[in-house]
Amino acid sequence: MAECLRMTRTIALNCMLDTVLGGLAASLAGWACGYPAPVSGGVWHAGVQVLGMAGLGVAGWPFRIFQQHWRFAGRSDFWRLGGACALAGGLVLLATIGLGMAAPAFSMVYAMAAFVLLAGVRGGYQYWRQGLRGLGSRQRVIVLGDGEDASRFLALAPHRGRRVAGLVLEGRQRRPGRRLRGLPVLGQVGDLRAILAALGADEDWMVVVADPHCRGERLSTVLRMAHESGTPVRCMPDLSGLTGTARAPLHPVRLADLLPRQPMPPDEQGLASMLRGRRVLVTGAGGSIGAELVRQIARHAPAELVLLDMGEFPLWQVDIDLEATMPALKRHMVLADIRDPARIERAFARYRPELVFHAAALKQVPMVEANPCEGLLTNVTGTRIVADAASRHGVRAMVLVSTDKAVNPASVMGVSKRIAEMYCQALDARARRGGGPDAMRCVTVRFGNVMGSTGSVIPLFQHQLERGGPLTVTDPRMRRYFMTVSEAVGLVLQASACGTGAQEDRLAAALLRRGGVFVLDMGTPVRILDLARQMIVLAGLRPERDVQIRFTGLRPGEKLAEDLFHSQEILQPTGCPGLRMATPRTVDLAQVVNIMDALTVACRQGDSARALELAGQLVPEFVHNPHGMVTQVPAGQADVERNAS
Repeated sequence: MAECLRMTRTIALNCMLDTVLGGLAASLAGWACGYPAPVSGGVWHAGVQVLGMAGLGVAGWPFRIFQQHWRFAGRSDFWRLGGACALAGGLVLLATIGLGMAAPAFSMVYAMAAFVLLAGVRGGYQYWRQGLRGLGSRQRVIVLGDGEDASRFLALAPHRGRRVAGLVLEGRQRRPGRRLRGLPVLGQVGDLRAILAALGADEDWMVVVADPHCRGERLSTVLRMAHESGTPVRCMPDLSGLTGTARAPLHPVRLADLLPRQPMPPDEQGLASMLRGRRVLVTGAGGSIGAELVRQIARHAPAELVLLDMGEFPLWQVDIDLEATMPALKRHMVLADIRDPARIERAFARYRPELVFHAAALKQVPMVEANPCEGLLTNVTGTRIVADAASRHGVRAMVLVSTDKAVNPASVMGVSKRIAEMYCQALDARARRGGGPDAMRCVTVRFGNVMGSTGSVIPLFQHQLERGGPLTVTDPRMRRYFMTVSEAVGLVLQASACGTGAQEDRLAAALLRRGGVFVLDMGTPVRILDLARQMIVLAGLRPERDVQIRFTGLRPGEKLAEDLFHSQEILQPTGCPGLRMATPRTVDLAQVVNIMDALTVACRQGDSARALELAGQLVPEFVHNPHGMVTQVPAGQADVERNAS
């Protein structure tokens, strides 16, 4: 009710102000056309004012100019002003004709004067809000980007209370001395340190990155130079698709912005054709990857969504999220352990899924090292139980979410995921080579770390920062691949569409018949030490001064660097951006089944030594590192580390 009253008052005030300006425009038009002055022709002049006010008052309603927010008026609003003033001029002309004193010149000048007054008042109000009011503010802004991005920021972005002092540009406009939209070009991005050092220390400065493609190492460099002078950095969202009066808030630099890669958007049409109207089951639905899979699958209107997890609380959290965002979606919560074949069989028999995304796994390397039989039972036997149940119940395709730790594994977790890959490879090869069109496809997708996943290094660093440090890094040479969870899951779905035929890709189809595994393009690996320093800087602190970094040594099962593919695997491109395909060694299905049977028996008996021996038979490249020893520095990494230091 209060909101309606406030809106009514605003419209009434706008209507009154605009009609008064219409009367003033009529007076100016009369004076310009040589009609009697107000003093000598008072009655006539009053009539002209009433005519001008009435004309604009009537013409303004079809164009809704009285509902405009003057503070946010943009190009489309000024076009409507022009239309309203033209219509008002036409109405005034008709009125003068009806009164027997046709005055086309007066009507034309009146329309132009009305537009100048209405647009001028709105523009002046915006200038006062965004410019003159900022004179009292001590915060001044330097805009960084190329000429187009900086111009778009100045045209669309809100900078009320801030004064844009200059631009730091890339491209042809970068030479100092030039001006863009009346603002001086201060130099190039490489000059930022000197530019900031020369600024007045008695004022509050901010660097705004207007280029949405400035990320990774480029943004890290900007952040580092700004941090040296204590200048905060804010980023502008991508405004390339926005027009008119669109506004988007500045945001602090996020850790995802510092990843050395551009996100790859998935093909929404291909995903929709794979998921729409299907019954979909997600195992591990309460985990970081599983929950994001559920959210993204739900957006493509599946017929039913089955969420399976052994954890009650994480499953409840996902259900609450879906209830808030997509209450109409038909979904089922299934509490089940994937190592229990009878329970998994009942779940498949009841819900009859058409697509299965298998994200359930034990993933914490040191935890699995301490409990090897549990890790092998979950990641190997559990995967086999899910895959066999899916095959028996007519599932079209099963997608296995794998990890870069499966390549040249040094941990129990890594070798368990490699064996799971091998089993799914063998099932898929059998289906594609002669299983018929209804045989279940098994698609394996391999990728590295996802930012912010449960138990990963980033939440650990955040927790340590909240306590004031220190941040613990295992080794200064430690490197990992990183990707945001939303992009990783989007590409997993993209690979699923590619591998199941929902998206045509002949090259991928040929490689899949040879046991191909999809590998996400993760960009270049990130040094964990650099990640720790960046997180300290993003928190507004100084590494080694405000927060210490302590090296603790490799943990059991860890390597200095992970690989996304084996050195003997041939990495092939696919027709989908962000997806590549490796063709790792395959084994005969009967052979892998025999060894997996023995491995399951050993694990259920608690014989970890025998279980690891059997794992080594399937994965001869498995070189176990149970004590976290640095066996060797990856090829070429020593030189890279010296250069980085």
